[in-house]
Amino acid sequence: MVGGTCGLLGVYIILRGMSYIGHGLSHAVFGGAVISYIINANLYIGAVLWGFLSAFLINEISRRSKIKPDAAIGVVTTASFAVGVLLITTTRSFNRSFEAILFGNILGITDQDLVMIIIALMITSLFIVFFHKRLLFTIFDKETAKAYGVKTERVENIFSLVLATVVIASMSAIGVTLLAAALVAPAVSARMLTNNFHKMILYSTVIGATTSFSGMYASFYLDSASGATIVLFSAIGFGISALYAFLKQKYHAHWHAGMIHVHSHSHTAEHRHEH
Repeated sequence: MVGGTCGLLGVYIILRGMSYIGHGLSHAVFGGAVISYIINANLYIGAVLWGFLSAFLINEISRRSKIKPDAAIGVVTTASFAVGVLLITTTRSFNRSFEAILFGNILGITDQDLVMIIIALMITSLFIVFFHKRLLFTIFDKETAKAYGVKTERVENIFSLVLATVVIASMSAIGVTLLAAALVAPAVSARMLTNNFHKMILYSTVIGATTSFSGMYASFYLDSASGATIVLFSAIGFGISALYAFLKQKYHAHWHAGMIHVHSHSHTAEHRHEH
């Protein structure tokens, strides 16, 4: 479920050219999670509040100032992560597995974590269904979308909140330091395979779910960290997709009189194929 959800949302992230926001938000929620634990509150309460606040601040800073989104993400999220590390090193009362949140621990998933993952999946699916056209319009042509009456700021804010929810739900399974790859890798793999947007969504979701399941299953036999193994399988999936795209570009196949011809896809000045 985590892999499929990350793959689905990752398509919109890379099309926006904001692959770094997943990395940033995954670090940001860490500070809120630590604060919640120290004050004996539910771990997800602090993570949700801190994640939503970070997403809102990033959008507002980049929108209302000369600072670009990547710089805003760097400042806000790194500071949030630093707060968590600072509290751990000063209070010395953090008994929950530090490595589990940072790198993921599939064996540490509780019923509460599973419920959170299901909620994140449902929220993401509903968001894509109801905001698909407005989100796509905002991604590709924000100014024209505004002219047509699309409230782009609201769409971007909701998207950031949905992303923060997915990040928070996934942190126990994959870990905050590895989650960015789980968000981006399936989407860029799908982008290598097709130029069709709807196929890209389908491929990214399937690749995300498949690599996550395969990586988790392999980690059992390899006795390795589940989060790291899942990310490595995602990287392997990207490598295979990149190789396929390269071969498809280099060698072109088509039909002539019932026979298939495969030839090197070299271009002349007039863009002619030579057999």
